[in-house]
Formats: sequence, C-alpha cells, structure tokens
Amino acid sequence: PDRPGVAGFIFSRLAEANINVDMIVQSSSPEGKNTISFTVKEKDLSDVKKVMENITSRLSVDEVIYDPDMAKVSIVGAGMQSHPGVAARMFSCLGKAGINIDMISTSEIKISCAVKKEEGERAVRLIHEAFELGKEQNKVSGG
Repeated sequence: PDRPGVAGFIFSRLAEANINVDMIVQSSSPEGKNTISFTVKEKDLSDVKKVMENITSRLSVDEVIYDPDMAKVSIVGAGMQSHPGVAARMFSCLGKAGINIDMISTSEIKISCAVKKEEGERAVRLIHEAFELGKEQNKVSGG
C-alpha cells in the first residue's frame, strides 16, 4: 500500500537481517498501489525471502516476485553530472541491441541498469564500445 513508513519498515527488516540492498525503485499508482523493487546479492536471496515472508502479512501485500536472473551493469565516472547525454547513450546502446532495462538507478558518479542475466556480459561489451572504454588514450606531453 502507498502509505508513509512502508519502505522504512521493509528496509529496516532487511538491514536487521544483515542484507545489503542495492538498487531501489518505488512507484505509486493513482489507485493507491505501491510497487517497491530492489536488488540484492544472489547469495542473500533466500534470506530476503524469509524476511519478506515474515512481514508481508503485516503490510497487506498483494504479491512478492523474486527474479534471480538479473545482472547489474554500471558506468562510473566523476564527471557524469557535467556531461549531458551519458544516460541517453547508455540506454540507447542497450535498446538498439534489444536489451531491455528492468531497473535504473543513478547517483552523482554512477548509472546502473538491471538487465536479464543472460544479457549481462553482452550489455557490458556494448557499453564499453559505446563509451570507447578500454581503448588506449592518445597521450600528449609537453617537452
């Protein structure tokens, strides 16, 4: 349900179980429904299921869906905020390759996308190509 304190309650219970949560996306509908999606390390999934089973009845949750077949791909750089179009380039290169983005998370220095695990390695290669990562940079030295 879309009401104050729900996210705090969920993530407090996960923290108490020593589960580190990474990407978090929350959305609300006009009908008052709330969806919270988040990622955790695969090794923590069984503990997440236990925590969620214990708290869902207290929250009037309709459904909990687990998808262990996800991968996170990220680009990291200190200057991303001052370079418009970084996210667009990342999303476009994945979209042109037919890779669907299931979740997006951003910060001042990082943009992360959750994609299907089977597409993870290809997504990383495409992002490297789109941003010309790994190429040897031309060095200019004064003399």
